[in-house]
Amino acid sequence: MGADAIVRHRRLEETPRLAAVNIAVTGSIATDHLMTFSGRFADSMVVDQLDKISLSFLADDLQVRRGGIGANICFGMANLGLSPVLVGAVGEDFADYRSWLERHRIDCESVHTSLVRHTARFVCTTDDDHAQIATFYAGAMSEARDIELRPIADRLGGLDLVVISPNDPEAMLRHTEECRTRGYAFVADPSQQLAWMDGASIRLLVEGAAYLFSNEYEAALLEKKTGWSAEEVQALVDVRVTTLGKYGSRIERVGQPEIHVPAAGEPTAVDPTGVGDAFRAGFITAIAWGLPLVRAAQLGALLASYVLETIGPQEYELSRASVLQRLEKAYGEDAVADVASHLITPRP
Repeated sequence: MGADAIVRHRRLEETPRLAAVNIAVTGSIATDHLMTFSGRFADSMVVDQLDKISLSFLADDLQVRRGGIGANICFGMANLGLSPVLVGAVGEDFADYRSWLERHRIDCESVHTSLVRHTARFVCTTDDDHAQIATFYAGAMSEARDIELRPIADRLGGLDLVVISPNDPEAMLRHTEECRTRGYAFVADPSQQLAWMDGASIRLLVEGAAYLFSNEYEAALLEKKTGWSAEEVQALVDVRVTTLGKYGSRIERVGQPEIHVPAAGEPTAVDPTGVGDAFRAGFITAIAWGLPLVRAAQLGALLASYVLETIGPQEYELSRASVLQRLEKAYGEDAVADVASHLITPRP
């Protein structure tokens, strides 16, 4: 990580900030087609016949929802009071979705519109165990590789942090390299793209990140593909955040004690789609407010619980009263005291 990026990261973590912070979120923008299957996928899997797999599951329900990881993260941040800048590529069918995002205080001026491709589609079926089988059509997302960050920084008067979430792989590499070159602090969040990228590409996405996000499986996959040990990964980033599902999250830094933050209670699980995106949104928002890492993970877990209780990653509603009440129940009065002065939601 370059010296300028370190200084910028330290300022974000230690100095209280409000909605004026400039955070660009690069990533996918998509429409989600979410189906549910009453049963278990595992009951239909024949392990020694997986190379000949041919399965069809009868879905009970279909919900069409707004999604895409970049858009989901922005939505969560905006619902907590920030005005994030969404950076990605869409088709000409994006007009209604754009209106929705802008109405929720998301800056969409840096979204590129393709003239020849549709907005990406995410088609996912979830079983009774909350296991998921999904297919993603990239569509216009492939044109995100043509977007440069410098004009965005010039328009905003600088960038305090760039979130590089799953997107067109070439776009992710380009944005990461530009962050290193120009000294923009960045979040590495390769998650869903780890399965498709080789070790050399993943190394380029990770090295020098202010924050590295993954779940437990993705963390192991990252280490396997790069050939790095957990210690080697940690040495290349400032803060490593690993989500652990119902067991909360783990935060690691070189030379510092490991931090474990439990999940925010036991929400009623309806659909896990977008839960990780909400965690990142809450975490990054708390960092932008200047709160410590423990609070960041707590706010991330809290926002994730709202998403888990709804179908669709942008269908939840926050109110100041409910957020603070749930925060106190999960993490105590001190957490409420730290968050309350920053929290801005659409409803009181």
